[in-house]
Amino acid sequence: MASREKQVLYTFLVLLSLFSMAHAIRSPPLALFRNCKFDKIFQFGDSLSDTGNLVRERPFDVSGRLPYGQSFFNRPTGRYSNGLIMIDYIASAAGLPLLNPYEQVGANFRHGINFAVAGATALPVKTLASKDIHAVPTPTSSSLDVQLRRMSDYLSSYCNTQTDCRDKLKNSLFMMGEVGGNDYNYALFGGKTIQEVKNLVPEVVQSIVDATREIIKLGARNIVIPGNLPIGCVPSYLTTFQANNTFDQNHCLKDYNEFSVYHNKQLIKAIELLKKENPGVTIVYGNLYNAFQWLFSRAAYLGFDRNSLQKACCGSGGEYNFSFKKICGLPGVAVCSNPNQRISWDGIHLTQQANKYMAAWLISNMSPMLQCPAS
Repeated sequence: MASREKQVLYTFLVLLSLFSMAHAIRSPPLALFRNCKFDKIFQFGDSLSDTGNLVRERPFDVSGRLPYGQSFFNRPTGRYSNGLIMIDYIASAAGLPLLNPYEQVGANFRHGINFAVAGATALPVKTLASKDIHAVPTPTSSSLDVQLRRMSDYLSSYCNTQTDCRDKLKNSLFMMGEVGGNDYNYALFGGKTIQEVKNLVPEVVQSIVDATREIIKLGARNIVIPGNLPIGCVPSYLTTFQANNTFDQNHCLKDYNEFSVYHNKQLIKAIELLKKENPGVTIVYGNLYNAFQWLFSRAAYLGFDRNSLQKACCGSGGEYNFSFKKICGLPGVAVCSNPNQRISWDGIHLTQQANKYMAAWLISNMSPMLQCPAS
């Protein structure tokens, strides 16, 4: 694993040097992020961040089968990608090893823990069920509140006192998601209208805020709260909802992207309030929406196939190579010849290459706000 981690870091250095040469991304680059000297990262969230928790809950999950993981690990690891995901690049940029999943028996948590579980929601499963919102197949029960309890349980053995916790966590980075996307996915794919799902946004945002307040009480001092991606650009959405919908300049579903913006605006307002409540805590909004729009607008320049920007690499059928009936990982589902030229891996999640560029944009954007020293 050590050699793999060195390879990740080397790849990331090359990537950021290319960005610098092409003036395609704002500085500061990797060095500034490393100057923050984070010694641990704690990740919460869903499949965008899961490094192997769900596959331990469900050993037969598709993320535990090839072609998942094929491009970097040569085996499936429970990551929903052909290789590395954003948190892998973020950890490597901080000079830390890849994060082990919380549910991995005997794992080393010296440099942090990944609590994220694919399929997880911001609201408890029972709360969503009371609103007639259900996942198919049966969702994980490891919602954000469960992940938070696991963090608290870990700290009860890691720290002796609250003061001890604050001291031990002062150089830790807490990634609060992305989370909340599945609450909306389950509602929208379950037949609810965008307007109906908008009514869910305040509760989802409040759940994220409440969880953040809890980790601050536990001792967190450096926190990133990511927003949602532009869901109207995702192949699963394009396949399901393209009829009777308008498209934007990128051929993404306009109404669904506007919904993501609506969620993100509410989240940003809540973050500003959190900042005022906690002047001694660094709280940063992780702008996944802008990161993706940046990637998409420069995709051809960055080496992606301009004719397949919204096509899944691993999938089957239709204009966007996606079908819920034959998803990636099932027998007979084909994989594109060059995943590095695709943004979407399986119609829902990003390829390793897209994750790499997204992480680079985020790190460059977040580093100054995380108050990483210049030297």
